[in-house]
Amino acid sequence: MSDLIAVAFDSPTEADSVLLKLTEMRKEYLIDLEDAVVVVRDAAGVVHLKQSINLTTIGATSGGMSGMLWGGLVGLLFLNPLAGMAVGGALGAGMGALSGSLADYGIDDKFIKELGSTIAPNSSALFVLLRKVQPEKVLAELQGVHGRVLRTSLSPEKEQKLQEALSAPGVLTHGGTPVAPAAS
Repeated sequence: MSDLIAVAFDSPTEADSVLLKLTEMRKEYLIDLEDAVVVVRDAAGVVHLKQSINLTTIGATSGGMSGMLWGGLVGLLFLNPLAGMAVGGALGAGMGALSGSLADYGIDDKFIKELGSTIAPNSSALFVLLRKVQPEKVLAELQGVHGRVLRTSLSPEKEQKLQEALSAPGVLTHGGTPVAPAAS
């Protein structure tokens, strides 16, 4: 089962840099990302989504390849397989791109936009859907990253550990709001 984690950042570029770090950790098999989306809310308050998986490109590529295959086979019937491959590839790529642009994969875009509209203007958020993760190693790699957990499907204990790791040293949080440390 996958876990959803949404974290807000004060900078409009920090979510991108954290996603880059997660991608590097993916190469080291520390994390298995099913989906990731960066949300940036500009100074005017407009929410922009940056999908990590471009379904239009994937659809066009796979549609073009299957179109070429089927076009070549049909072209053999008419003794012109090259023309069949060309026509089939073009039609397949077009249909694949169209179906890819209409598809939604992973995290629901409506949910992302709704939650993304709650972050402050000129800031960003990172939404990740995780299949597997080695939490201790990933949190150690993300040391120095400061964010605020917006929503997770993690257990309350794991969510608290994540928020503590993302909080600035010496600052406690309660529900995402900074709280001054208790006086000794």
